[in-house]
Amino acid sequence: MKVTFKIWRQENTEAVGALKTYEIDGLSKDMSFLEALDYLNETLVLKNEKVIAFEHDCREGICGQCGVFINGRAHGPHDNTTTCQLHMRSFKNNDTIVVEPWRANAFPIIKDLVVDRSSFDRIIEQGGFITAKTGTAPEANAIPISKEISDSAMDAAACIGCGACVATCKNASAALFTSAKINHLNRLPQGRQEAHRRLLDMTAQMELENFGNCSFTGACEIECPAEISISNIVEMNSRFIKAKLFDK
Repeated sequence: MKVTFKIWRQENTEAVGALKTYEIDGLSKDMSFLEALDYLNETLVLKNEKVIAFEHDCREGICGQCGVFINGRAHGPHDNTTTCQLHMRSFKNNDTIVVEPWRANAFPIIKDLVVDRSSFDRIIEQGGFITAKTGTAPEANAIPISKEISDSAMDAAACIGCGACVATCKNASAALFTSAKINHLNRLPQGRQEAHRRLLDMTAQMELENFGNCSFTGACEIECPAEISISNIVEMNSRFIKAKLFDK
């Protein structure tokens, strides 16, 4: 299988980047997309050229590290998938494939296809946890939780923080990510004591990180590998005023 890659190359955050063309032959249709990039990098090493920097870890659709734009779409041509789960059989022989990093002010480019998503970490630091004072943690089964609530919380907790929602939103909003992390804990009895403060602190940090406002077009939901529903954004917004009134 032969394809032409047009890949964004940028030495660092301050450097001017550009798309560079690479023609590569000998690919298998059963290769994952990341394996194809590995193969390309091997050919660059043999030519004494700089390899292409891209993020990856588990390669099982779990960690959320591998996100890139492929032909103008987050994670590639399929709905609700990760880049590492994409295979070369999704493309045709002699196709041209354009690969770019996430585009958002809150995700500055570190190098080539690698972006800095530490803004997500700073949002989590503002309340994406349940405070435990001292002593042994209480038994998890000591508080009965209905299946409906536990299922709903787990659906929100499925977010892997890949950033596709931000990258695909025309306003680069982090509303889907933030609402999922808030609702995951606020729906559970253990998280309700800090629910108002958690919502206010995490949304405030989201604004400080220079993310845009939610466009509510639903593009984030389509591209999300974990299929997080935009109903989470609705719930977050509807509870915001109540949090303002009752937080102490």
